[in-house]
Amino acid sequence: MTILGVDPGSRITGYGLIVWEDGRAQALDFGCIRAREKASLCERLSEIYRAFREVLERSRPDYAAVEDIFYQENVRSAFQIGHARGVILLALAQAGLRVEEYAPAEVKRSVVGSGSASKGQVQFMVQHLLGLSEPPEPYDASDALAVALCLAHRIGAGR
Repeated sequence: MTILGVDPGSRITGYGLIVWEDGRAQALDFGCIRAREKASLCERLSEIYRAFREVLERSRPDYAAVEDIFYQENVRSAFQIGHARGVILLALAQAGLRVEEYAPAEVKRSVVGSGSASKGQVQFMVQHLLGLSEPPEPYDASDALAVALCLAHRIGAGR
C-alpha cells in the first residue's frame, strides 16, 4: 500500500510518499511545494492547492496522513498554517482519501522514540528507516516522510 505524508506550511509544504509492505517501508517520492514568498496568502494557498493536486494525481496514494498544528506563540503564523492545512485537507477529501492527523510529538515518538526529538534526529531516523543513501532534505520533506511512517506504524500495529 502507498501512504502519503504531508507537513503543511503557508510557504513550504513537504510531502512524502512511501510504500508499506510486510512491515517494511520504502520511499517512492518526496519533496516540497514552495509558494512564492511575496505572494498574498490567498495566492500562496492557491499555489499550494494546485501543486498538491498534481502530487496527488501523480502519486495516487491509498492512505494519507497530515501533521496537525502545533502550539505556536505567533497566532498569525498558526492561522496561516491552519489555512494551508485546510487546502491540503480539501484536496485529499476531493481525492476520496481518508485522512489521519497526527500531532508533531506523536510523529516524533513514532519515528524516533521521543516526542521531543529534534528535526535533525527525525531526519536521521527517516533516512535509516527508509534505507536512503542521503538524508531527505529539506526538513519539510523529511517531516512529511515521518508523518507517512507514523501512519504506516499505526496500520502495522492495527491502529
